[in-house]
Amino acid sequence: MARYTGPVCRLCRREGQKLFLKGERCHGPKCAVDRKSYPPGEQGGQRRGRRRPSDYALQLREKQKMRTIYGVMEKQFRGYVDMALKAKGVTGFVLLSLLERRLDSVLRLGGFASSQNQARQIVRHRHITVNGTICDIPSRIVEEGDEIEVREGHRDLQPVVAAIERGYSAPEWLDVDSDRRVITVTRLPEPDDIQVDVDEQQVVEFYSR
Repeated sequence: MARYTGPVCRLCRREGQKLFLKGERCHGPKCAVDRKSYPPGEQGGQRRGRRRPSDYALQLREKQKMRTIYGVMEKQFRGYVDMALKAKGVTGFVLLSLLERRLDSVLRLGGFASSQNQARQIVRHRHITVNGTICDIPSRIVEEGDEIEVREGHRDLQPVVAAIERGYSAPEWLDVDSDRRVITVTRLPEPDDIQVDVDEQQVVEFYSR
């Protein structure tokens, strides 16, 4: 599956806020958003005073922001939107729930990776099992009762150890055993469990045009 391989700090600057795409760097003095609060590009600093963006522009930016946070390309993202539109429930929440339940998202939320890209790499390099079976598909959607575990012999992997030592707080729908390197999905996420600074309704409206 294709993925963005360019500089990620410019993506945060484009949205005008921290999206925490580089893990610990985003919390330090080297964060690009703190150093350069204007959009990237030669004329980025000159675009700040322009007229209010249209509704379409606002919807587009929210869509791009959500895609960026979860590291999903347009074609795959549209697939998640289609799944959410067909599912029962509030479409915006269903969409966010699907993205939060991706295997790479669960590793990040459980504190076994400091960023979405790092979590994706850990999965792709076959360091992770789901219910005892090796899984190298970052986009796999986990279900209630699934056990995500760092493979035996890979548990001292430097990125995993470093992320655990930072002490991330996992959401309530995940039970994390850092010593055993196991994350258990105790239930599916509820609206209050998803702490993402994005307006999912704007995203739904973008694709409903």
